Amino acid sequence: MSSTAPTTSAVLSHPIADRYLEHLTVERGLSENTLGAYGADISALLAFLDSLGATLDSCSSRHLFLYLTHLRAKRMAATSLARHLSTVRGLFAFAVREKLLADNPAALLESPKLPDQLPEFLTHAEMDMLLDQPDPSTALGFRDRVMLELLYAAGLRISELVGLTLGDFDPQTGILRVFGKRAKERLVPIHAAAQKLLCDWLEQKRAAFGPVTKHLFLNRSGKGLTRQGVWKLVKRYAEMAGIRRPISPHTFRHTFATHLLEGGADLRTVQLLLGHAAINATEIYTHIQSGRLMRIHEQFHPRSTAFATDSLRRKGASKP
Repeated sequence: MSSTAPTTSAVLSHPIADRYLEHLTVERGLSENTLGAYGADISALLAFLDSLGATLDSCSSRHLFLYLTHLRAKRMAATSLARHLSTVRGLFAFAVREKLLADNPAALLESPKLPDQLPEFLTHAEMDMLLDQPDPSTALGFRDRVMLELLYAAGLRISELVGLTLGDFDPQTGILRVFGKRAKERLVPIHAAAQKLLCDWLEQKRAAFGPVTKHLFLNRSGKGLTRQGVWKLVKRYAEMAGIRRPISPHTFRHTFATHLLEGGADLRTVQLLLGHAAINATEIYTHIQSGRLMRIHEQFHPRSTAFATDSLRRKGASKP
């Protein structure tokens, strides 16, 4: 057998894979985008197994180690490789649990160690510059300003932003209803300035786009915006603001969480606002809390330089 990668671009399928994807759709409620990623990973595995004359039914740990070697040879990023292997492990664990397979060939697979990467976020000044770029005197500019403000005000994922509909904002309470991963609902309060912009958009500007859907934000044709469309807008406005490093809509979400923690919010509150199911997903922002705690420690501990200097100054001022 050869471990040469398949050259065909045909999408392969298998009954076990179909059952797994159905499980992810019905029981776990994954989004269409997430399901597409799972499907692509599984299709790549099936194509590789096919090149070895194997299927999911006959797949062994040896086949999977060859697949892992194949992925590494493609110089795939550690994050992408980890996602692929997570999909493979989930697929075979499901197959064994549902008694579709007797043994789990993925039991010994280990994910690559991922580097500890801090989330990319903007400073207060950079965010102010970015939000100032759209021209609110035009209909498109006003729409873009509201969208950018809302991304920052609510820490939204891009899929959550483009999925918002007319009934998701309550102007009386200033609460935004957001449907996150697995269609999980959360309620996010937004500040008064964002509320005002959103109300103005709904009452005065949105109708000019000739709405044909109930999406909150519309394109020139009156239809809902796409994720790609919003991504391009964010990139353009970042360049206009003079921000040279790569910026994406998700940068707004990281910045939202970072600025909240800098302002004194606790990690549990940020977890709820972001819609993270587990606190460990929010802990990537603990570098902010660590810096804040260091500043507090330096300011108030009796043996710290700042405290000692201030104490000496006060003692000197109290001498006759």
